[in-house]
Formats: sequence, C-alpha cells, structure tokens
Amino acid sequence: MNRYEHLAQVLGERIEQGLYPAGQRLPSVRTLSTEHGVSVSTVQQAYRSLEDRYLVEARPKSGYFVSTRKHLAALPAVCRTPQRPVDISQWDLVMGQITSRVIPGMVALGGGTPDLTLTSLRPLNRAMARVAQRTDNSMLYYDIIEGSKELRDQIARLMIDSGSHIDAENLVITTGCHEALSIAIRSVCEVGDIVAVDSPSFHGAMQTLKGFGMKALEIPTDPITGISIEALELALEQWPIKAIQLTPTCNNPLGYNMPDDRKKALLRLAQCYDIAIIEDDVYGDLAYQYPRPATIYSFDDDGRVLLCSSFSKTVAPGLRVGWIAPGRYRDRAIHMKYISTGNTATQPQLAMVDFIEEGHYQAHLRRVRNQYQQNLCVMTNWVMQYFPQGVRVSRPQGGFLLWIELDEKIDTQRLNRILEPEKIQIAVGSIFSASGKYRNCMRINYARLDENIDQQAIKRVGERVHQLMENG
Repeated sequence: MNRYEHLAQVLGERIEQGLYPAGQRLPSVRTLSTEHGVSVSTVQQAYRSLEDRYLVEARPKSGYFVSTRKHLAALPAVCRTPQRPVDISQWDLVMGQITSRVIPGMVALGGGTPDLTLTSLRPLNRAMARVAQRTDNSMLYYDIIEGSKELRDQIARLMIDSGSHIDAENLVITTGCHEALSIAIRSVCEVGDIVAVDSPSFHGAMQTLKGFGMKALEIPTDPITGISIEALELALEQWPIKAIQLTPTCNNPLGYNMPDDRKKALLRLAQCYDIAIIEDDVYGDLAYQYPRPATIYSFDDDGRVLLCSSFSKTVAPGLRVGWIAPGRYRDRAIHMKYISTGNTATQPQLAMVDFIEEGHYQAHLRRVRNQYQQNLCVMTNWVMQYFPQGVRVSRPQGGFLLWIELDEKIDTQRLNRILEPEKIQIAVGSIFSASGKYRNCMRINYARLDENIDQQAIKRVGERVHQLMENG
C-alpha cells in the first residue's frame, strides 16, 4: 500500500467512525504532512482519493471538509456477461442515438460531446483562421500518410504525462480516435476472430468489430477497478482470443481509472498468451487526479499495446484529429490507414500544433477538468434528488460521463421512446453491450450544465422513471 493510500485509509476510517462529523473542516494539508511525516503532494493525493469516494469535499480557499451528503448511491453492479463470444447487435439503436441527438431543440443528455462553449477554446478558432490565411497554401496539400511531423512531435511530448516515452516516428495521425481504433483492430485481427472487451464498453469500438465480421467476448468489469483480470484469464484459457480492447483510464461509460497494478497484471496476461491490447485513451487527459494515470502502453516493453486517442473529447470532436501508437504493428497500421482514409485533413492538424505550442491546450485541460469535476457533483445530486430510491450511480474519476443503473423492471429503450416527444434523449444502456445487456441502465453527459435546461430534463427523466415503476 502506497503512503497516500495508507493515509486515505486512516482518514476514511475516522470519517466513517464519526470522529470527523459531516461538515467538519479536516486538518490542513500542511498539518497532516507534518503529523504523518509525508510530503504535501502525498496528503493532496490522499484527499483526492477521499474525494473520489465522496467522503471529502474541497471548498475553494477554505480547505477540505467531511462530505455533508447524507448517503451515497450504491455503485452499479458487476453484471454477469455471456460466457461465450457473441455476434454484436444493437446497430439500429446506435444509429437511432446518433441521428436523434441532432434534432433541433433536443436535450441530448446521453451524448459524448465535451463543452464547446468555453472561452479557453477561442485561441483554437484563431489558430484555425491563421492557418487558413497562410499564403503558401500548405493546408491544401497532401501531407505524408503518418500525418504532420510537427503535430506528432507535440503529441509525443504530451504523452510523457501518461508515462509514455515515444518517438514521433512511431505515431500515426488519424481521423479521430474512431479511425485509430479501426486501424488497431484491423492491424491485429481478421474476420471471425474473437476480441475480449470490457463490459459495459464503448459502443463505437464494438460496432467496428461487428463491421469487420468479428465476435466480442464481454468480460465482467468493476466500476472502480475495471476489467476483471481473473475472468479474463479464464476466458483466455477457454477461447482463442486474438486481442483485448478496453478503455482503462476515465472509462466510457463507467468513469473508473484502472489501478496501475491491475494494468500491469493485464499486460502480463497478454504477454503470457501472446495477444495484443488495444487501449482507448481518448478520455485519459481528463482525469481529475494529477498527474494523470499512466497508460498500459507506458508499461509495455515488447510493442504489443496499440494506444489510440484523439482531441475529440479534450478539445472538440469536429477537429477529427486523433492518433495511434501502434507498437510492433506499425507497418500494418500504416497500410490500414492508407486503405481507409489515406491522409488526414491538414488544416486542423496545423491548428492543433499552434494551439499546443502556445500553451493553450494545457490551460484548457486545467479548466475543463475542474469544471467537469464540479459538474459531476451537481449531476449526481440531481440524480439522487429526482430518481427513485435505490438508484445505482457510478463514481467517475475523470471525463464527463455518468452511468446510472435503475431497477431491473425499467427498460431504458422504452424510457427513451417516452422522452423523445419531450425533446429529451438519454443513451440507453444496451448499446454498451455486445449482447444487449444493461437494458435498465443509461449514460448521462455532465460536461455542460444549464440549470434551466439540464436540471429540468433530469427532473423529467426521474418523473418518467417513477411513473414506469408505479405502472410496472
């Protein structure tokens, strides 16, 4: 157990035993540092850990206080998943999701879009304009298939924060993270292959598997520690799994950060069975803790991890700028890039170089991480206030997505159909399962909250859930 974990355990026990009552101010960071003989950063990390557990809340310029919440919602259950590979379904539901969210006036509570209204994005608009005004017309030409060398240099520097040290030559720019995942899957798998996935899992990656004629094997996933290593090992013993695809940091949709020891255990398992790991890190830079968690890729010493990410969730999805660090599969990945979209659009790549070089990206990250963490508390309180007692809620450690588990009698597909005429949309839980599980679950976005719109929408969703409960 690390020092900060030990300190968090001591403080957590004192809170749960009532030695520090609700609302009481806790000892200052410096006081605890002196009393326990640890660094200030260790105390700060311990307090962040307690915040993740909702035992402690930080108040600006006042310090840390025992949470005043009367109770916490139970965590979503770890669901039993199919014990065999399955053909992936749910495409019609996914298509309906992405189609209805753009209907004028729709309150798209279930989307995966970050807050695009922040003033910290204004420098990006200026960068786009400057690139467009270049007299050399550089943005009009094809770049090399790997993408802008300047952008790859900047991404390689950014990756150091996640513990990943990589040469820019080993990065390939893609048209968003979705293409990166597509390239990764086709680089290591063929038609008919089996891919193990965390469950619930990102529906886009699973639909990619479906499109390539592959099967998914869902692995039980804990809402705090991530994919079950034990269940995965049993699956590897039984089935010819070709790759593992997962989102271990700021998971979509559960929001957890998989602990480093479990990331390393997963990597050792992949090495033992000589299979690839496809790591989706698109939300990784939105972790509430600092420094951000390490990637599985950062522990890899034999090139079997293909790391995929983009600026779609940290900056803006419309940029369509992502990347893949394909490890030992680089040549195959470049070929897959060539036969999919070829070169990625030049203008947004050059604009992102400008945005990062001038320090705007890191400043923007600091702002959105703080906003999303505050919004999480607001959204969780709304759900606890308006939804029926017994609702289970995830405890995200980064990103801007909340996973909600309702009573088993509630079908969120039916709920969504009831809400659509009222111009409210949720992301139904079944699209996050290859086999259509999680029908009583939903995903909610809390990136940007408007009390006059979003609170009323959540209240309306809660009222509809109550009605469905009463009517059976």
